[in-house]
Amino acid sequence: MTDETTGALPGDPGPRGWRAAAGAALYGPGGFYRRPEGPAGHFRTSVHASPLFARAVARLLCRVDAALGRPAVLDFVDMAAGRGELARGVLAALPAEVAARTRVYAVEIAGRPAGLDERIVWRSEIPEGVTGLLFANEWLDNVPVDVVEVDAAGVPRLVLVARDGSERLGEPVTGAAADWLARWWPLPAEEGLRAEIGLPRDEAWASAVARLARGLAVAVDYAHTVDTRPPFGTLTGFREGRETAPVPDGSCDITAHVALDACAAAASAPHPANPPSAPARASSSEAAHGTPGMARELPRPRLLTQRAALRALDITGARPPLALASTDPAGYVRALASAGEAAELTAAGGLGDFGWLLQPVGVPDPLEADA
Repeated sequence: MTDETTGALPGDPGPRGWRAAAGAALYGPGGFYRRPEGPAGHFRTSVHASPLFARAVARLLCRVDAALGRPAVLDFVDMAAGRGELARGVLAALPAEVAARTRVYAVEIAGRPAGLDERIVWRSEIPEGVTGLLFANEWLDNVPVDVVEVDAAGVPRLVLVARDGSERLGEPVTGAAADWLARWWPLPAEEGLRAEIGLPRDEAWASAVARLARGLAVAVDYAHTVDTRPPFGTLTGFREGRETAPVPDGSCDITAHVALDACAAAASAPHPANPPSAPARASSSEAAHGTPGMARELPRPRLLTQRAALRALDITGARPPLALASTDPAGYVRALASAGEAAELTAAGGLGDFGWLLQPVGVPDPLEADA
């Protein structure tokens, strides 16, 4: 039976902003990211594409280790860890001496997978005082955001969505959301243009960076910058390996590309030294504001493509020399397969176009001399 006024089913909150709707669909009871198959059951990331990705991250961790002076305990934090695939791969790829000093954290809202290496600490929130590498692969794109659309009068309004995915326009955008829109995604007064308000992602990233005492924080995601914002936004869904319409009922992933330039600016601004920890996936504005403490200024962040970052970490996609085929046929086949995987990770128009946001804390940028 439906409500005669709104048409909503019993227990259905009715149309609301995309941030609230997606948050419940992804992270609420029975939500998409709490399902047993995990993200790998619905979409393929760089981690799933090839073990070369984990090996590259392990090399980056070793560079951070050297920049830190090889501390007695080196932290590796895998944000939005899925089922621990990257954490396992990095631990396996580390040199024995580095692995012996490395404390690996997998940060994820879902429960710990059975059979996971006991050296991996499973947490729902980022630990405090991280010294090492915090790596967030496709985390920020799943921090829910509100969507706005320009109406016939040229006014950006909040898009409201029902559980079945149907939409209507709500109130005009005001306050901090309007300020963010004006700075980071200015919309011409043309009916139908859309934007995603990335403020919750800025706050989530700033909160994550604030947990780093010394080392490097890296966010990897499909991204755009202020001069390349798509005119109709990027909100979409994924189900069982295929892109689909985003429907906030828990049946599919709901994602949107990330304004990494805005995230970079938010994290590098002076902020309290000891904010509360950011959760594994969902985030709210409260996550970035805690008890005021000593503010710190961070080194300049840097944005680069995954292609450039992986090439700096010796993942190039270059074919092996043909002469190897005659001297070591099996080795040539292995090298050829590896080159193919590397090519996928660095491909233009694909994974190679991912953005990497690097934020050093108390150390030089470990990739600056190479990328």
